[in-house]
Amino acid sequence: MIIRKALDTDLKEVLALHGAAFGSDEEATLVDDLLKDPSARPVVSLLAIEKTAILGHILFTRARLETAASLSVRILAPLAVVPQFQKAGIGAALVEKGLKTLSDTGVQLVFVLGHPAYYPRFGFRPAGALGFEATYPILEKNADAWMVRELAPDILGSYSGKVICADTMNRQEYWIE
Repeated sequence: MIIRKALDTDLKEVLALHGAAFGSDEEATLVDDLLKDPSARPVVSLLAIEKTAILGHILFTRARLETAASLSVRILAPLAVVPQFQKAGIGAALVEKGLKTLSDTGVQLVFVLGHPAYYPRFGFRPAGALGFEATYPILEKNADAWMVRELAPDILGSYSGKVICADTMNRQEYWIE
């Protein structure tokens, strides 16, 4: 398996992958909209490929911390793996490569609203408990799904505030977990 940057020519397959992985077009529409949204740039869009088949996709888009606009912040949304290849390490490989790519480019914080049993293995921690407010309020029962990963030292504990995402993600329905 190789992991490479997604190209414009991959878009149709990427959108089909998200539809298959999530069983609806909602995430595919989100990906398509984010890739067209100037406020989401720069993006990191990576594919996991085996032979010629796209097995997984991950997207990181620009965000900012309302109280510290100088910090380099990204949000992971979404991550998708072809259903028959889930639980084979493809998602993990995409997350790890994405975090390394972001770290190498100076990104300091990465946020995700995702499964609280999955993302902590990559160093993500509950963001609300660390003083980071989501773009829209997260229900208390889902508070641990809002997570952050520090990619530069001494960021956590030094900053807090509300995370502002790309315009596309600034819709309440994307924040209901």
